[in-house]
Amino acid sequence: MFDSYRAQDRATAEALIAPDFVFTSPQDDHIDRAAYFERCFPTADRFTRQELLHVVEVGAEDVVMVYEYDVRDGGTFRNAELLTVVDGRLTEVQVFFGGAAR
Repeated sequence: MFDSYRAQDRATAEALIAPDFVFTSPQDDHIDRAAYFERCFPTADRFTRQELLHVVEVGAEDVVMVYEYDVRDGGTFRNAELLTVVDGRLTEVQVFFGGAAR
C-alpha cells in the first residue's frame, strides 16, 4: 500500500483497501474509503522522500509503522500509523503526526 500511494497506483491501492475502510488522522476524522481516495490518496506529490523506519506487528490484525519523510517546501518529519489488516486488505488506518525529525 505504501508503494502504491507513492506511485499513485490507484488500481493497486483499491485492491488492497477493503470496502468498509476507515481512515483517521489529525486532519480527517473516520472518513470512509471514497473520501480517502478523494482527499488523501492524491497528496503523494507533496513528498520528495518517504522511508519506512519501523514496521511492527502488534496483534493478529494490527501493524504499527513509523516513517520519515521530506516535504517539497522543506523539512523532514516522522509519523506513525496503526494499520488494521483483515484477510489481506486494509480495513483501518490511524495516522499520528509527528514533529520535525531533524
